[in-house]
Amino acid sequence: MNAKFIISYDGTLYFGSQTQPNGLSVEDKLQEAFKSININTKIILSGRTDRDVHATGQVFNCQVPNFWKNLEKLKFIMNKHLPDSIRVKKIIEVEDIFHSRFHAKKRVYRYLISKKELTAFNSKYLSFYENINEKKIKDAISCFIGTHDFEYFHKKGSDKDNTVRIVFDAKFYKYKDMYIFKFVANSYLRSQIRLMVGSLLKVSEGKLSTEDLKAQLRKEKRVFRIPASPYGLYLTKVFY
Repeated sequence: MNAKFIISYDGTLYFGSQTQPNGLSVEDKLQEAFKSININTKIILSGRTDRDVHATGQVFNCQVPNFWKNLEKLKFIMNKHLPDSIRVKKIIEVEDIFHSRFHAKKRVYRYLISKKELTAFNSKYLSFYENINEKKIKDAISCFIGTHDFEYFHKKGSDKDNTVRIVFDAKFYKYKDMYIFKFVANSYLRSQIRLMVGSLLKVSEGKLSTEDLKAQLRKEKRVFRIPASPYGLYLTKVFY
C-alpha cells in the first residue's frame, strides 16, 4: 500500500531531512522507527530541507504492508517510536502512482522574524532583526514573483543544471508580534529562500534597492550572497 505521510520536525536537531552517512537526519530517524515495527521501505520526501530548517507540513510517501489498514494506529505507533522532535501528523492511503516529490505542484515556506530580543527558548525558531521597514520589504518582495532564473540566488555547489523556478506568490506581513515572509513556488534551489530573505532585509536597512534585486535576478550583477539564518525557516505545506 502506498501511503502519504504529513510530518513536522525540529530541524535544529538534525543534519537536514535527507539521509546522512552519520545517521543524523530526519529520514534516518524515520527509517529507524519503521524498522522497529518491521517495516522495510523506501522514503520519498517531497523535497530536501537543510540543517536547522524546520517543517510543519513536510510530506513523504512510502510503501507499507497491506495489513496496516488502520492508519490512525500506525500514526500512533510511529509517534511512539520517533523522537519527540519528529511527529507524524497524518497518514493517507494514496494511489500507487503517487510520488511525493514529482507530483508536488506548490511548496510553501514561511520565515519568521521578531523585533524583540530572543530568549533561550525561542532563539532557534525565530530570527531577530530590530529594525524592520515593512513598506520597503513589501514593495521589494513582489519582484521575486514570476518565472526567474535564480542562479544568483542559490548556494554554489548544489549542482543544479536547471536554476529556473516559478514563484507563484511572495508576501511579507505582520502577525501579532512577528513578521513573516511567505513564499509559494513550484520548488526551490538550495538556500534560495534564505538568500531572498537576506536580500530583502538589506533592502529594509537601506543597503540595497529593489533595482539591485532585479539586477541580480537578471544575472547582471551579484549584489548579495549572504543567506539569512536558517533559524526561523519552515516548510509549511505541499500542494498536489
